[in-house]
Amino acid sequence: MGTTDRSLSADLLVIGFGKGGKTVAGTMGRLGQRVVLVERSERMYGGTCPNVGCVPTKALVHHSRKRRAEDVPQEWYERSVGEVQALTKLFRGGNYDGLNDMDTVAVITGTAAFTDPHTVSIESGDGRLTVTAETILINTGSEPIVLDIPGLRASQYTVTSTELIDMTILPGQLAILGGEYFSMEFASIYGQFGSQVTVLEAAPKVFGLVDDDVAAVAEGILVDEGIEIVVGANVTEVRDGESSATVVYEKDGRQHTLEADEILAATGRAPATGGLALDTAGVRTTERGAVEVDEQLRTSQPHFFALGDVNGGPQFTYISLDDSRIVLDQLLGEGKRSTADRVAIPHAGFFTPPLATVGLTEAQARAAGHRVKIASQPVAEITAMPRAYIVEDTRGVMKFVIDAETDEILGAALLSVEAQEMIDTVALAMRHGIKAAELRDAVYNHPTSTEAFNDVLATIVRADT
Repeated sequence: MGTTDRSLSADLLVIGFGKGGKTVAGTMGRLGQRVVLVERSERMYGGTCPNVGCVPTKALVHHSRKRRAEDVPQEWYERSVGEVQALTKLFRGGNYDGLNDMDTVAVITGTAAFTDPHTVSIESGDGRLTVTAETILINTGSEPIVLDIPGLRASQYTVTSTELIDMTILPGQLAILGGEYFSMEFASIYGQFGSQVTVLEAAPKVFGLVDDDVAAVAEGILVDEGIEIVVGANVTEVRDGESSATVVYEKDGRQHTLEADEILAATGRAPATGGLALDTAGVRTTERGAVEVDEQLRTSQPHFFALGDVNGGPQFTYISLDDSRIVLDQLLGEGKRSTADRVAIPHAGFFTPPLATVGLTEAQARAAGHRVKIASQPVAEITAMPRAYIVEDTRGVMKFVIDAETDEILGAALLSVEAQEMIDTVALAMRHGIKAAELRDAVYNHPTSTEAFNDVLATIVRADT
């Protein structure tokens, strides 16, 4: 199969080279199905994660932490960006070759728009191509949101996360609009590289996904590293100067200004459906622009599925991968898997140390009517966790929310070295009904971070009576 044809007929058409879509495409291609995968950007083979998301940002976390005091910030940053770009290029090529080298799969770089429920017209470097398919997957992901603040979108100093990690000049003064996990990761990264970083968040606190006690520790770690965090900040205007921008914001009824070499708009991501002409295909979207799907990820057209960020679900690569399992179960299996099967899905913010969470917070558990007991300890006081001392980072806290009557683990927040790995153990325990006492008394390898559970879960610091 090739793009020299003016028209193609396929069993499966996948629009967007994300994790879920490429997994289904590869599986169906290996089974002999004729597959066409369309990706609009040659820089996005493999999707957000290996190109502009998880891989490059976490690689930058790694490189930023390796910088020594004697390393010149700009030189270290520029070299780091180069090494990270080489890594993403390697992953991108592997993703492309892994599919395009299959005789049954054609990868086409171009912009697709629907002309009817089974047909797309693709504008590519080889001209116009028409593809007709029996089954269609939408996997176009999401794109950064730049709020409609006066002067922000027009400013020459405003960048998205995709643009910032592609820059080889380290910002002297970096303003970050938004205090979500992703924003705080960037604050940590660029602060370590040597930028002066200010985070402006409209909400009363950052780290809003965790309880106040855990959030305070996480915020304190970043503040101690030199990050300025301003909460309750309502940005009202951005004004460009000759070499920097002025960010105007209101806090506590007073107006403030901040000078910045770059302004990172990090206020979330929206489903990327523009230009697809989904209405022409009879595919409904939600008010937020996501493709409307049921629990099997089927759209308003029964032969259409939507996977990953574009369907409005949680914006994580591992969710997109699970989406592929649901769709493959529809196409090849018994059709029983659904999004309702997902229980105890973990999440991690890759600050240093990382903050990983699963399940309910204490506030959520109480609001849901649970009687709870809380096990919580600062990492520095967990005697069963010498690993933290070995790697010279004892910052953080671990907190478990436990049902006081059943000993069921309702949720956990782990702010510590290797928390991104430990949270998967907690999530697995929650999914299989393993009680807190079992996790507390388990035998763990040594010296590891996971053995901290022996100590933390033995310390019930608060319990409802």
